[in-house]
Amino acid sequence: MFFLFSPRGVLLAAGLLAYYHRQYLGSALAYYTGSSTVAACLIFAGSLLTVVLALGNTIVPNLKFVWHCFIRPLGATDQRTRLDKFYKGQADVYDRTRSGLLRGRNTMLKLSVSHIRALRARDPSQRLIWVDIGGGTGHNIELMDKHFSISQFDAIYLIDLCEPLLEVARKRFARKGWRNITVLCQDATEFSLPEWATKDPKGSVSFITLSYSLSMIPNFYALLDRIDYVLCPEAGILGVVDFYTSGRQPSLHEKAIGGTSKECRWLSRWFWQIWFDFDHVSLSPHRRDYLEYKFGTVKTYNGRNHFIIPFIVRIPYYIWLGRSRTCDVSRFCHAFEIEGGNMIGNCSPASFSVVKDSKAIPMLDIGKPVVEVEPEPAHSTIIITPPLSSFHYQVGNPWRLPYYEQPVHKTFRTFIYSFTWEDPFEDMKHLNLGPDDSMLVITSAGDNALHYAIAAQPRRIHCVDMNPCQGHLLELKLAALLSLEYDDFFALFGKGQHTHFRELLDTKISPLLSSIAYQFWHINDTAFANAFYMNGYSGLAIRLAQIVFGLAGVSKDAEELCNVATKAEQVRIWKEKLMPVLLNPLVVALLKTPAFCWNALGVPQNQRKMLIGRRQYLRIRPGHVGSHPVDVQLQGRRVFLPFGASPKTFRHMSLMQGVLLQCLTGHYTPTSCPAYLTRAGFDTLRANRGKATDAFRLHTDSIVNVLRGLSTGSLTRAVIMDHLDWFATGSDDVDVEVSELARVVSPGWVRALALGGAAAVVSGRVPKARVRGIAD
Repeated sequence: MFFLFSPRGVLLAAGLLAYYHRQYLGSALAYYTGSSTVAACLIFAGSLLTVVLALGNTIVPNLKFVWHCFIRPLGATDQRTRLDKFYKGQADVYDRTRSGLLRGRNTMLKLSVSHIRALRARDPSQRLIWVDIGGGTGHNIELMDKHFSISQFDAIYLIDLCEPLLEVARKRFARKGWRNITVLCQDATEFSLPEWATKDPKGSVSFITLSYSLSMIPNFYALLDRIDYVLCPEAGILGVVDFYTSGRQPSLHEKAIGGTSKECRWLSRWFWQIWFDFDHVSLSPHRRDYLEYKFGTVKTYNGRNHFIIPFIVRIPYYIWLGRSRTCDVSRFCHAFEIEGGNMIGNCSPASFSVVKDSKAIPMLDIGKPVVEVEPEPAHSTIIITPPLSSFHYQVGNPWRLPYYEQPVHKTFRTFIYSFTWEDPFEDMKHLNLGPDDSMLVITSAGDNALHYAIAAQPRRIHCVDMNPCQGHLLELKLAALLSLEYDDFFALFGKGQHTHFRELLDTKISPLLSSIAYQFWHINDTAFANAFYMNGYSGLAIRLAQIVFGLAGVSKDAEELCNVATKAEQVRIWKEKLMPVLLNPLVVALLKTPAFCWNALGVPQNQRKMLIGRRQYLRIRPGHVGSHPVDVQLQGRRVFLPFGASPKTFRHMSLMQGVLLQCLTGHYTPTSCPAYLTRAGFDTLRANRGKATDAFRLHTDSIVNVLRGLSTGSLTRAVIMDHLDWFATGSDDVDVEVSELARVVSPGWVRALALGGAAAVVSGRVPKARVRGIAD
């Protein structure tokens, strides 16, 4: 809007107006010049001149960019001369022409700052030194000031080999008045800080960045080795953003470190490597491979730059944060191997001590030898280990245990449940849960697990789910609990909407997230843009309920159900208004389809077949653990869902238990929400630096695999809900899982519920013998 009323805007409007009325102007000019050709040329030249003058700040820089990058020959052999010649003519427009091409720089800086804050909280007294290698014009340093004041750094060093770009940086810093920045024209592979003249450089730098410079440095091995030497082992962060190409990863371990969507298709690899090679920019996979080998990966994100032509020109780029591999990872090794009962790939450093046979096999006592023989020196075994998983190097809590992506994980595109259907208050009545208990639960949306942590604060809560996205969701809730204020937290998971979710993700939440969870929420950063609870597969059920109630004209009756004060009135509305709508043959037919059962309700094929076979797909049996009025809060009033009513009259409420709480408004209120969204629950989970959340261990695996890794008698409670109904008829897997439960849970409770069950520890597919096995 400002441009329209500026002198350039007026000039542009005048030029366009003159060209639009060229016929009248042409006639006038032809009259004075005596030539229509001359008049046409004058009109065209004048219009073009006004447009160029008006848009000069946009056109001229881009013309310089095109000339120096694609047309002008370099004709230089050494690196310094080539850089000077390449950038000298475009140094003054460098920043204006790279904003669309060099994506991810701002995100890398925000992620770095959030992790630096988390590390400095442990030792605020340590000096904060930042070295920006290949920083050129100093754009990154000026951008950093928006997220972390430059004055908070003890010293900043900008290192680059190109003098024309460094001159722009010096002018920029002088204009800003920053006096703690030193600009050094040095070869990055041999960079040396002035302060190293009087102190040992080893571990002296706490923050190093490489912003689109690693791909331009020929001897990148020496550079990364040098960075590894000077980076602080415990408090140091290395941030990288750059172009890349990558083929298939040779192992699951390297694939897990590289992150989601790292692999580039063969045409993309071939084209971009050749294209950038003309400008002496190397996109070969070796640079990133060595980076991920030399350092421990903390966060990674693989993106595509839709530069110039979206969806056609897609340049691969990555954002990466790492730490020294010599940092202390013992806490995470213990959490993964001992507490989590896992051993996947290279999860712990191998021992460097030599184990002699004499230590493993006792020597025979046969007396003193007759001939004295000089003992040979023990041969040391040098063991070279690859880096650990990103789980081990993160700066947050060891909640999310690492996993390797398997084909079964790819079948889940997103989470099924955005909220939990079951009532945890009823569980707490029967579980007798206390602070000394260790329990196993199904992750789902994590609401019930958080409820257990609030109500009883058990020692350990193993949350298990094969769907990685359910783990991403619970992990986000845990991280947001400890990093956000209550208003922001409730906006995310209470209202289901936050306009600045991406900003919160990068600047506050990310240090407490695993790398894979950060990637998921970075990709799905619009989940909280409008209505979060309409996302996920369960959102389909909510939308269906809204449509059905709307078409049937009972939306107001559904709202009234939540506003009346007595159970009798609620039963009347349910029986007379809502139940007939949900019994509609079309609705019932949809509910019985395999696709809807799985995608909207999370009911797998085997369970669906069992329920239909027993004609129990819309029924609650007497004696079911849910046969009681579920007392919940909605819009400030109590709602008694009539589970205790006669099954002959009310057979459909179980299906709508969770939907009725969400389908009307799509959000919670502070007084009508799960326990973790209340102010009291929020404060309980945050108390003592989030001590209650230390209990969580999130597994992305099957229940039986998790049980196999746990030691005998290590659990005292297990809540597996209707999970046993998921197995096929006659499957031996049920016996195996029940046997593992009997081994691991001792003495305690196994709470197995089923849609078709009839007791506290029974599943629709578990025979009485198996039930007795669990009980024993």
